Amino acid sequence: MEKLIKPLSGGRAALIALFSFIFGLYSIILAAKTADGSPGEAGFGILLIIIGVFLIKGLMVVEPNYSIVLTFFGKYMGTVRENGLQFVNPLYTKLKVSLRSQSMESTKLKVNDKLGNPIEIAAVILYEISDTYKAVFDVTNFNEYMKNQSEAAVRHLATSYPYDNIEDETAHITLRDGGEKVIEMLEIELNERLMKAGITITEARISHLAYSAEIAGAMLQRQQATAIVAARKKIVEGAVGMVEMALEMLSEKEIVVLDDDKKAAMVSNLMVVLCGEKSASPVLNTGTLY
Repeated sequence: MEKLIKPLSGGRAALIALFSFIFGLYSIILAAKTADGSPGEAGFGILLIIIGVFLIKGLMVVEPNYSIVLTFFGKYMGTVRENGLQFVNPLYTKLKVSLRSQSMESTKLKVNDKLGNPIEIAAVILYEISDTYKAVFDVTNFNEYMKNQSEAAVRHLATSYPYDNIEDETAHITLRDGGEKVIEMLEIELNERLMKAGITITEARISHLAYSAEIAGAMLQRQQATAIVAARKKIVEGAVGMVEMALEMLSEKEIVVLDDDKKAAMVSNLMVVLCGEKSASPVLNTGTLY
């Protein structure tokens, strides 16, 4: 698990290092110019310079939304998240890790949906590092791990649900019409897969969803046929209602008395007029009805 540490102020260490350099150089120059200068003064100056270099090596700058992971001869010592100029043990190995929110778009994956239809799917994922220890030490490369696991999660999502409910009318969730429910399932699976790497998914969205090219034309025709059948069904239902209403009103107001044959002829004519794709052309009868 991540262990946060609070380092010493880097400003004081930088100031001490600066004075060490100045007095070290002054001691060496003074020893060189003075005829009776002892070797000890020059050695003291060199020691001060070494101390200054040692202190400078321990300085580090932590930028906003960045962290520094510290190790000491292979042992994890802690993570620094406090921004600004900081000072740590100069012997520590430092590794910078970004805590900023990052986005990644998966490649377009060609998979089969739950019904076996080949589809293309891709997703845009927003993520951030929540545990630097896991991100650095529990996986080899957390960026590569993120890419591989996200594609696996998108692939698993595509195979768990049908593309639409044309073939399976009982499907409550589909990839095309699932909306927030599909996104929620994707985010849950991504967080479960990436928890080991200390990565938290903040948002995930499907950026591309379509049938594969080899069946796209056939699926489009099927969708058009389904839409036409649904529209025709509505038209017929409306036409039957209008015919029924016309017959009831003629009967109630006793405008004309029709026998069964006349009613059948009237129903046939009204259905043709109401259900036809083109406007009907009236034919005027100038003779007797019989």
